[in-house]
Amino acid sequence: MHMRVLWMTLACTAVLSIAGTARAQDAVPSEDPTGDLTEDLTGDPAAKGQQSVPREPGPNPNGEPLETAPPNVTEFDPAFPGQTRAPAVHSQTRYQVTVVATNFNYPWAVAFLPDRRMLVTEKPTGKLFIVTPQGVKSAPVAGLPPVDGRDQGGLLDVEVAPDFATSRLIYWTYYEPREGGNGLAVARAKLKDGSQPRIEALTVIFRMKPTLNSVLHAGGRLVFARDGTLFVTLGERSILTGRVQARQLNSHLGKTVRINTNGTVPANNPFVNTSGARPEIYSLGHRNVLAAALDAQGRLWEVEMGPLGGDELNLVRSGKDYGWPTIGYGKEYSGQPIHKSSQGPGMEQPVYYWDPVISPSGLTIYSGNLFPEWKGNFFIGGLSSHALIRLVVKNDRVVGEERLKPAGNARVRDVVQGPEGALYLLTDAPNGRLLKLTPRP
Repeated sequence: MHMRVLWMTLACTAVLSIAGTARAQDAVPSEDPTGDLTEDLTGDPAAKGQQSVPREPGPNPNGEPLETAPPNVTEFDPAFPGQTRAPAVHSQTRYQVTVVATNFNYPWAVAFLPDRRMLVTEKPTGKLFIVTPQGVKSAPVAGLPPVDGRDQGGLLDVEVAPDFATSRLIYWTYYEPREGGNGLAVARAKLKDGSQPRIEALTVIFRMKPTLNSVLHAGGRLVFARDGTLFVTLGERSILTGRVQARQLNSHLGKTVRINTNGTVPANNPFVNTSGARPEIYSLGHRNVLAAALDAQGRLWEVEMGPLGGDELNLVRSGKDYGWPTIGYGKEYSGQPIHKSSQGPGMEQPVYYWDPVISPSGLTIYSGNLFPEWKGNFFIGGLSSHALIRLVVKNDRVVGEERLKPAGNARVRDVVQGPEGALYLLTDAPNGRLLKLTPRP
């Protein structure tokens, strides 16, 4: 397991002028992972894998892979060419980074209100803030339910209802304390603005079942589909009791679920007529999904936390089984094997996988006009990789990869596209920052 090192960062209020990398004085040392990487199920907390070592930025006329470190897992070959170690690409786009706001306690998600103010969650504290484009933070929004904020738990994703202008509804995910443990829950409420913002008419619309006593791997990303339904990504809780349920239809663990915005089940979900199945299930066989987004066609993509050598990019389709823990490309952080094979009948292959891992959290598929070169590119927050990962995807295959450093050496927890086409990042730290990427003049 990756080593934990805690560093304090200096608050920065200036604009950082950057052409592909952050200025040295704003670089952030390695920060506390707070358990976001794989725990070692064999009981060896010191187990650690090879770190990713990307190629130096610059032209790549020979199409060399971005990754230069040796793989952690040599037992499995890719299922098709280009499934891993894509060629390094180099952005011609020059960008600058503005620090919008600072001093968030391990922020997890950012979402935009119609007036361009932002909602920002703090994972361990369970606090939600409203932040102006100028970086002015509100008092914590009152009325949110308590969270289990230990380790990977707490207040996670937040999304604004597509009809917010009339409904005033916001949605969020959190680790809900329960008798016998906890589980991921999805709640919605009306946001009441003012000097002391608050929520009203709180309703929990989904609860992950079964309840387990774990502080790991509950997933938690929310994505509104074009038809108005809501995707929720769920992990398998990491402990072996949960891991074995990832492909079982009587459990929410290790699934993507799809619900209506009031918590009811869409009639066209794939398993609504399957005896014994949880009707909310949309896809199965996932490990821990902390990154998800729709593409221009309205399809759901996710980037999944894997074990050592097993992070995955998947195109999620209704009713499909993505194989965890039966198949995969990784192994335990202790070095012990997990899978007998990387392929199996009836199980989907990842579009792409990373070995060594990047530890993904947060995904946006760029559709704005500020960065024409990046249109259609995937941007992924990297935790252990301390980077913003850019993927060039064509015909549902990854044809290029780049590691950007807009946050210096900080861990990137979330990345979203703003309404004006800028990219906004959250850094994962006890004094986390909200950053904004715009073209450099």
